[in-house]
Order: sequence, then structure tokens, then C-alpha cells
Amino acid sequence: MQDLSAHGADQRVIDAMGEIPRENFVSDGQSHAAYDDAPLPIGERQTISQPTMIAIMVGALELRRSDRVLEIGTGSGYQTAILATLGREVVSVERISSLADAARDRLSTLGFDNVKVYGADDDLGYLPESPYDAIIVSAGAPKLPRKLISDQLADRGRLVVPVGSLEAQELIKVVKTPDGFTVRSLGACRFVPLIGEDAWPEGEADAHLDSS
Repeated sequence: MQDLSAHGADQRVIDAMGEIPRENFVSDGQSHAAYDDAPLPIGERQTISQPTMIAIMVGALELRRSDRVLEIGTGSGYQTAILATLGREVVSVERISSLADAARDRLSTLGFDNVKVYGADDDLGYLPESPYDAIIVSAGAPKLPRKLISDQLADRGRLVVPVGSLEAQELIKVVKTPDGFTVRSLGACRFVPLIGEDAWPEGEADAHLDSS
């Protein structure tokens, strides 16, 4: 794995990533590339993000050990494991049931007992267990998901989400304040589409994935 500190990654995040066996979270036949700084396929036209991007996103959350975290897009569960190492509890949602089931089993086998993985529906996030101190979105949204901010993010909470077109996005950090929220750009990125209300329609997102 690349020297993540060279990209400004937080040392706590680097240490947490060092504790997680990334090879356990990639597809069969990809173990040799598990620590390359590149996204890798995990099936169902989804990917595990490159380590540098994960370090940037998780670091931007500024997690405390007491924090409850919502992750949108469980994927293989690799980022979930990092979040669970840094925070108190992680609620993760995944719209592809086979990925959710595999991630749930994998995380349980590795001893992560502070993680709940739910199937996602059209409503973004997971309202029943809100509010959350931090929310991380692992898919690209067409616009800032305002309902996540207003309905599920705690006061002083942090949200990190890619926002832009289907082809490319800008990584955005939002901090909720008593008067509303602040927004800061963390740079360019590219993610699979976020699907659901306040995001991309499923048909449009699927057509994009088919053509990619």
C-alpha cells in the first residue's frame, strides 16, 4: 500500500487501515492486488475504493471514539471495518443484497460486533437509528443530499459525499451548524452512482454502469 501520510492522511486512519486485512475484502483472484492504490471490482458492477480515497474520506470525518457513523454503500465491508475501528458504532446500508449479506458475514467473522448492515431502500440512509455524528457516502450523488443533513445528521455532525455527474464528481465535506451547514471541497473523484430518492434513478444509473 502507498505511503498514505504523503497524501495528508490522518495517522489514526492509517493505523486503523493497517489493522484491517484488505485481502479479505476483495474478489477471488484479486488478492495479489489488494494493497495496490487502485479501485478493484467486488462483483455486481461495484468496486472497493482505492486506499488513498478511503483514507481521505474517512479522515475528513474526524471521527472520535464516541461517534456513531452511518455508511451509505457497504460494498465489501472494508471501509466499514475501518469506521468500526475508529468509531463507537457503524450503521451501514447496501442496496445489493448479495453484497450486504457477504459483508455482514465477513465483518462478523473478523469480530466486528459494533456494526449493523441493513439492506437499503429508496430512502437514503437509515432514519430509524439517526441521528449520526458522521455520515459517509460511498457513491456519487447528483446533488447534495439535503435530507441526510436535515433529518439524519447530528448537530456538529460531518458528512462526506461525492457530488457531480455520472462520469465524475467532487468530494464534498459538510459540517452541520446551528445556523445550517458549511461546505468544503476535498477534490475530484469518481464513484459508481448513488441510487434512490435525492439521488440517481435506478434505470439511469444502471444504463450508465452498462455503458462503462
